[in-house]
Amino acid sequence: MSTTAFTPQPRAPLGALPAPLRGTLGVALLAFNTLVWCAVLFVLALVRLVLPWRAVRRVLDPWLNRVATAWIAGNSGWMRLTQSTAWDVEGIDALAYQGWYLVVCNHRSWVDIFVLQHLLNRRIPLLKFFLKSELIWVPVLGLAWWALDFPFMRRHSDEVLRKHPEKRFEDMEAARRACAKFALAPTSVMNFVEGTRFTAAKQAQQRSPYTHLLRPKAGGLAMAVEALGDRFDSLLDMTIVYPEGAPTFWQFMRGDVRRIVVRAVRREIPPELHAAQAEGGAQRKRVQRWLTELWRLKDEQIAALGGMGGAERD
Repeated sequence: MSTTAFTPQPRAPLGALPAPLRGTLGVALLAFNTLVWCAVLFVLALVRLVLPWRAVRRVLDPWLNRVATAWIAGNSGWMRLTQSTAWDVEGIDALAYQGWYLVVCNHRSWVDIFVLQHLLNRRIPLLKFFLKSELIWVPVLGLAWWALDFPFMRRHSDEVLRKHPEKRFEDMEAARRACAKFALAPTSVMNFVEGTRFTAAKQAQQRSPYTHLLRPKAGGLAMAVEALGDRFDSLLDMTIVYPEGAPTFWQFMRGDVRRIVVRAVRREIPPELHAAQAEGGAQRKRVQRWLTELWRLKDEQIAALGGMGGAERD
């Protein structure tokens, strides 16, 4: 496995400011960066909406992705300006920018998204996340995620599914529609397969067999592979550890995170993933077993890295 290690970056230019001021400044820069690039994004998305032809989408989709890439680069800029985080990272130096990736990662905090975008921006195509349907109502960003074709997934409770079993197929159809659009331009389909952020309460409720992880769910993973088939070059297995405990969003903005550990492993996608939908439930169970074994290895890796950072710290 190729390796890249990041040593502590130089003291941030604004690192001497009081933490609350750094946090306020970070939020202001994030908001400004978001509004500027979303204005451009919405214009392009409006053109695509008015001219809903495949040829137009084929031209505009790469430009929409470039706008999102510029937004991420801007976020990396204010992070370097206000934060003196030590980045301990391995496995991302040999990634190719062109191509299709299926990306999975453990889920600790909202900060995970900033971490993944910061490290993978312009190393692989733009990350497209599976999102909870409620997030479409987030001001500005919800509309931006819609414009970028992020899949919005509904999370039905077991009680609702027992009363309305047909709702099991809503997420499947939403994922298929979104992933079919990804075939028009190189894309990285990102899935937090645990479905939610890790907490001790959720771990106990699930009776998770892992020390540092929740149970993984194979559904979204299999649907993405079904929709894009052999376009995926590989699976990128990302692991994030916060040695001092997973930070909240505000702690991250304040620059309180002294060290972030990330490990990336590029893996071949097993042939059984490609056949998951075509061959029915038995094949899906084999995909689940494969993902379960992958999660067992990830749990051991997190333990070896210090085993910290399960739930968000206070």
